[in-house]
Amino acid sequence: MEIQVNSLESAASSYLRSARHQPVQWQEWGEAAFAQAAREDKPVLLDIGAVWCHWCHVMDRESYEDASLAAVINERFIAIKVDRDERPDVDSRYQAAVSAISGQGGWPLTAILTPDGRPYFGGTYFPRDDRYGRPGFERVLQSMADAWKQRRDEVLESAGSIMAAIEHGETFSARGGDLSSGLVAKLVQHAIGQFDPRNGGFGSQPKFPHPAAIDLLLDWARRTGSDAAASAATVTLKKMSEGGVYDQLGGGFHRYSVDERWVVPHFEKMLYDNAGLLANYVHAFQTFVDPEFARVAKDIVRWMDAELTDRERGGFYASQDADVTLDDDGDYFTWTKAEAAAVLTPQEMAVCGLYYDIGDVGDMQHDPHKNVLHRKFTIAEAAERLRLPLEHVGALIESGRTNMHAARSKRTAPYIDKTVYTGWNGMAVSAYLSAGQGLGMPEATAFALKTLDRLLDAGWSEQSGLAHVIAYSEDYSTTVSVAGVLDDYAFLVHACLDAWQISGLMRYYAAAEQLADAMVARFYDRTGGGFFDAELGVDKPIGALAARRKPLQDSPTPAGNPTAAAALIRLEALNGRAELREMAEDTLGSFAGVVEHFGLYAGSYGLALQRLVLDPVQVVVVGEHSDPDARTLEVAALAGFAVNKSVIRLTRAQVSGGEVPPSLAETLPHLPEMRSDVSGSRAFALVCKGKSCLPAVNDSEQLLKALR
Repeated sequence: MEIQVNSLESAASSYLRSARHQPVQWQEWGEAAFAQAAREDKPVLLDIGAVWCHWCHVMDRESYEDASLAAVINERFIAIKVDRDERPDVDSRYQAAVSAISGQGGWPLTAILTPDGRPYFGGTYFPRDDRYGRPGFERVLQSMADAWKQRRDEVLESAGSIMAAIEHGETFSARGGDLSSGLVAKLVQHAIGQFDPRNGGFGSQPKFPHPAAIDLLLDWARRTGSDAAASAATVTLKKMSEGGVYDQLGGGFHRYSVDERWVVPHFEKMLYDNAGLLANYVHAFQTFVDPEFARVAKDIVRWMDAELTDRERGGFYASQDADVTLDDDGDYFTWTKAEAAAVLTPQEMAVCGLYYDIGDVGDMQHDPHKNVLHRKFTIAEAAERLRLPLEHVGALIESGRTNMHAARSKRTAPYIDKTVYTGWNGMAVSAYLSAGQGLGMPEATAFALKTLDRLLDAGWSEQSGLAHVIAYSEDYSTTVSVAGVLDDYAFLVHACLDAWQISGLMRYYAAAEQLADAMVARFYDRTGGGFFDAELGVDKPIGALAARRKPLQDSPTPAGNPTAAAALIRLEALNGRAELREMAEDTLGSFAGVVEHFGLYAGSYGLALQRLVLDPVQVVVVGEHSDPDARTLEVAALAGFAVNKSVIRLTRAQVSGGEVPPSLAETLPHLPEMRSDVSGSRAFALVCKGKSCLPAVNDSEQLLKALR
């Protein structure tokens, strides 16, 4: 029997390919599908989801794999399916539309569009039949198709008002705010006001990680001595790593917690979450020197190395699913008491059962016997309760964890989407470089540079720009290139600057300048200020893609505008090009009158504003990479995270050969310490703040004093 497939058989996206055997005649987003809708005078059914999205697959099984419902869709609609990771420009606009229609967004996103792509109805998950207080999907579809045929004027009026709402809600014009540390203080106070001191995190359930806001709190705490900011950041990081939202066996964070105590997560693991949180834990360790923060950071790297990286070619994969089948809910990650007892010795079970809170009654609604491993007690508290020596309890926990992890690895693991996205990889490269430098992990640095080389080689062209996708999962090939969005450029500029700082290789600095110039040329609004999220192509944009967006809100990754502004500020400090700083200031000024209302979701804006209002601090450590004295100076320079501080490693050959950016070339080669007859080639550090530099030092205590 021949297996029927739809046109998604030729798609490269993992999410789209998962629907290629459905009876719905899906098409990919593009002019051909909308041209057919116009010819046949049919509305468009738009489904936007992701391979990691549980409820997307539920709706697939309930509705799109139902032959009778598929017949209705094929008769009355042109059906288009979009991968939100592959096409963030499409997703963001129709999320705004559905939020305007229903008051909420999310995935799966389900929208009904006019043949030219304007939305007139939308929602998220719809059940196949009437239940949960929701109308059944077939009833919704028939009603919307009838509306297009019988009440077209009403539909067109609704579509027009929704398009206006998208454009109004996504392009801000709110100058007049004060670009000063006072505005940063308001953002910090909002985060502190949302902080849950008992459980960590912000607000109540569900709880999401907010990496940019946590970095802002860490920076503020270090700079001002604020105990409240320090507590909000450190308690949150500790409570998250103790909870079930953190994979206690494999390492790495799940997407978010459904409860306020971080115990029961949505089990998918995303690259961008783990990249942002890895940077948080490294920065927290730099500031507070708590070994627990270093342990968690190294554990995140352990998981990413094992599961989320292309070790051979370089590159970070996009995500790991929550489930293996639709009938489980995190079963790969959870344990019944009997399952744990079967792989642990009685002594290990006694200790791990207490430490990880493994009971007869667990945490999962679909199976009350299933436990989400979380650390209910410290090792010291467990030892006291069990009346056992601390070292013995620690050893049993470690052996128990190892045995459970080995047993879990024999289970069928959730799918890993091996797509390599440029922007998310840029985030991960920066995070790995932070871990490599801050925690002394040269292997992390090496992999980050290997990945960055692949991104630049495979993804960047002066003529066509930056690609959004470097490689698809399972190496599915395609002749269609998805154009890079603002986030891709901005994150990659930061990654290149981070790579130059840690390696001293000027090719990364040159790439940062080239990418930044392209970012400005392709996305910057020279009339109104700020950056658009996507380029306007030469052809007329389809549907809601005509709406221009200037992203300000961190949701969930750092927003494009403040990330781009921060990149320009960093570059200006190295090359002295005043127009870069002017564009950054104009960008941040475009949102100054409204940004404080975004609170937690404006963390990246607060960090960019700190870069603008504070003088850059550059600590240049000159010495061979194998020189222990140079490493000692580097460690001292890294003490205390500050967003405006850069720690740069250069060799004497790089400095004397002129392989440094213009601002440093004016100073470094002329220092007395560069003369071997004066210094004996000893490693040294130079601290520059703003436009002036302090005398070079050879001693870490002197360096710490200079930084204070």
